[in-house]
Amino acid sequence: MLPQDDNQHRHTKRPLALVNARLIDPATGLDAFGGLLIANSVIADLGMHITEGSIEEAETLDCGGRTIAPGLVDMMVFAGEPGHEHRETLATASRAAAAGGVTTILCTPDTDPVIDDVALVDFILRRARDTALVHVHPMAALTKDLLGEDMAEIGLLHDAGAIAFTNGKTSIANARVMRNVLTYAKDFGALVVHHLEDAALTEGGVMNEGEVATRLGLRGVPATAETIMLERDIRLVELTGGRYHAGQISCRASLEVISAAKARGLPVTCGVSINHLTLNENDIGPYRTFFKMKPPLRVEDDRRAMVEGVASGDIDVIVSAHDPCGAGGKRRPFAEAADGAVGLETLLGAALRLYHNGEVTLHRLLEALSANPARLLGLHSGRLAKGAPADLVLIDLEMPWTVEPDQLCSKSKNTPFDGARLEGRPLVTFVAGRPVYHYAA
Repeated sequence: MLPQDDNQHRHTKRPLALVNARLIDPATGLDAFGGLLIANSVIADLGMHITEGSIEEAETLDCGGRTIAPGLVDMMVFAGEPGHEHRETLATASRAAAAGGVTTILCTPDTDPVIDDVALVDFILRRARDTALVHVHPMAALTKDLLGEDMAEIGLLHDAGAIAFTNGKTSIANARVMRNVLTYAKDFGALVVHHLEDAALTEGGVMNEGEVATRLGLRGVPATAETIMLERDIRLVELTGGRYHAGQISCRASLEVISAAKARGLPVTCGVSINHLTLNENDIGPYRTFFKMKPPLRVEDDRRAMVEGVASGDIDVIVSAHDPCGAGGKRRPFAEAADGAVGLETLLGAALRLYHNGEVTLHRLLEALSANPARLLGLHSGRLAKGAPADLVLIDLEMPWTVEPDQLCSKSKNTPFDGARLEGRPLVTFVAGRPVYHYAA
């Protein structure tokens, strides 16, 4: 039986055996029934031989045939601190993550002040250690104050604990600066995560350019603005050899650029948000601001292209793009409303729509949610293997549930899945072998 109190499990020395489970490890292709033993915060053993009573000294949790998978690794989370605690904090973001089966989050640097200083990287790490339920890694700024002009101290920030580098929700327009960033980051093996947007083409735009925007009387953002920036970046990667990750792509043309770059052997990867996999511009309906995002929701053909990209493996990572906004930012005319949506708690449930629809295999889906981001970031998690961190999620793949914003752990409630019926949810989330979330019906 699983301990009901986290503190009880934290201080016990007894191993925990998860038995009668379907074990799925996307890193190795494992898909088998058996059990898994947690001891000293790591996976001590796994396989068919771990059954009820097989480990005398262990506590036992009967999983009832449900699925054990590596905990999710979310590469794009706005966690609020410092400066935006009214929208989110590391504590509330981590609770939302735990409830969504996410065991590791990367927080973006677009805070106040911007995470472009060693002291702020240290602040995030210390604050997370003291208040967060899950692993938190800071992404540091590529340029000072995210202005795209002067390169940040990438080497010092990397040594201080920054696990990747990004310019937040703005692109670096200056090609010389972007070239220098890629060149310098390469010296440290650092991953550059870039937002794709030609600011001159997107200026004033509030949703995807096309028929729907015209009908709603809203200024559009052309998908070309994303692809142009991506094509420039690929050329700079070819020039410098720097490790490059397109944080979010959202259209078929961008996927074609990524696929071609990979075919040429360039060190290029990309991510897509769960929103762009499961929603399209028609969901905006009567000016629903919870569907206003950056990049904007695209046409259905682009959404289908994103799903195809995940299924083929050309899209490496699925992110929540968790971006909490208070009522003051969203309850405004569409053109004036803030961009962004919360997504940590709905990430897995919404992603499983693709599995239940037969569009993406479960292995491929979990690979994009756990194994691939862990590999890109050099983390030891994201896999079921002896000696790996016991960062795990027990999933009921069939459990139906309805998203109720008031029940979300996030401080902000701006979910585009308000009232959505999802199938599949986390039952228990383990971080370093400790249960940090336990679903109670």
